[in-house]
Amino acid sequence: MITFWFWIVVLAWVLFFVLEGFDFGVGVLDPLLGRSEHERTAIVRTIGPFWDGNEVWLVAAIGVTFAAFPAWYSALLSALYLPMAALLLLLAVRGVALEFRGKVDTSSWRRRCDLFLATSSAAIVLLWGALLTVFARGVALGPDGSVRGAGLSRSLSPLLTWPALLGAGAALFAALLLGATFLSLRTSGPVRRRAAGLARWLGAAGAAALVIAGIATSSRLVLVAAALSLAAGMLARSGREALAFATTAVAVAGTVVTVLTAHPGVVLHSTLDEAWSLTRSGAAATPQALTLLTWCGVVILPGVLAYQSYSYFVFRRRVASERVPS
Repeated sequence: MITFWFWIVVLAWVLFFVLEGFDFGVGVLDPLLGRSEHERTAIVRTIGPFWDGNEVWLVAAIGVTFAAFPAWYSALLSALYLPMAALLLLLAVRGVALEFRGKVDTSSWRRRCDLFLATSSAAIVLLWGALLTVFARGVALGPDGSVRGAGLSRSLSPLLTWPALLGAGAALFAALLLGATFLSLRTSGPVRRRAAGLARWLGAAGAAALVIAGIATSSRLVLVAAALSLAAGMLARSGREALAFATTAVAVAGTVVTVLTAHPGVVLHSTLDEAWSLTRSGAAATPQALTLLTWCGVVILPGVLAYQSYSYFVFRRRVASERVPS
C-alpha cells in the first residue's frame, strides 16, 4: 500500500501541474494576447469553468501526503513554510481576480483584474518551478528527520540557488506553452491565431534552449524535453492543436514524475547526508491508517475524476474571440 499511495500522490501532483499549468499560462497570456476587452474576456472564459476544479488536485496532493506520508508532509512544510504560505496568498489573489472580474461593469476594473491575474499567475509559476527544483535536489534533513537551519534562511535559501532559478524559468516557459496551445485549442478568431503563432515560436525557441542545456549537462531527459517542445511547436504550426496541447502536457507530466522519483525509494533527499534521506517506508503512516485511507480513496477518487471529466466534456466548445453578430 505504501507504493500504491506514493503513486497516488504523484498522480495528484501531475494532474495539478498539467491542469493548473494551462490555467496559469492563460492567466499570464490574457493581457498579452487579448487586444481588446472582448478578446480578454474570451480568454478568461476558456478557464472559467475549470480553474477552481483544477485546484482540487493541489488539495488532494497535500491532503494525501498528510494522511499517507505524515513525515514527508512535516519535513516539506517545515523546510518550505514561507514559500508555501506565499503560494496560498497568490492563489487567493488569482481566485479573487477571476471571480470578481465581472462584478463591476467598467473597463478600468476589468483591466486591473486582468493585471492581478497575470501577475499572480506568473509569480505562482515561478515559485512552483523553484520549489520543484528543491523537491528534486532535497533539503537539509538531519538524522532525526528534522530540517536544519534557522530563521528565514531555512525557507528562502533553497530558492536562491542557480538550479532553483533555472527551474523557475523552465516552469514559466512550460506554462506559457501550455497556455498558448490550450488557447489555440479552445478559442476561435484572432486569439486563436495569435495563440497558435506564439505556440510555434515558443516550441522552436524552447527546443533550441533545451538542446543547449542538454548538451551542456549531458542529460538525455533535457534532450527529450527539447524534442517534445519542438514537436509541440510543429504541431501547432500545422493546425493540430489538440496534439500540440497533449504533447506539451506529456512533457510537463514527465517532468513532474522525474522530479518526484529522482531518488528511487526516497521521498525527500537529504543534502547533508544520503543516509539521512526520508524513505517511503520511513515516511509512511501505519498500515491501519493506509487501509482506512484506501477505502476512502476507492469511494472519493473515481467520483472526482468522473465529475471533472464530465465538466470538460460539457464545456468542450470553442469560445469566440471575434465579434459574432447577434
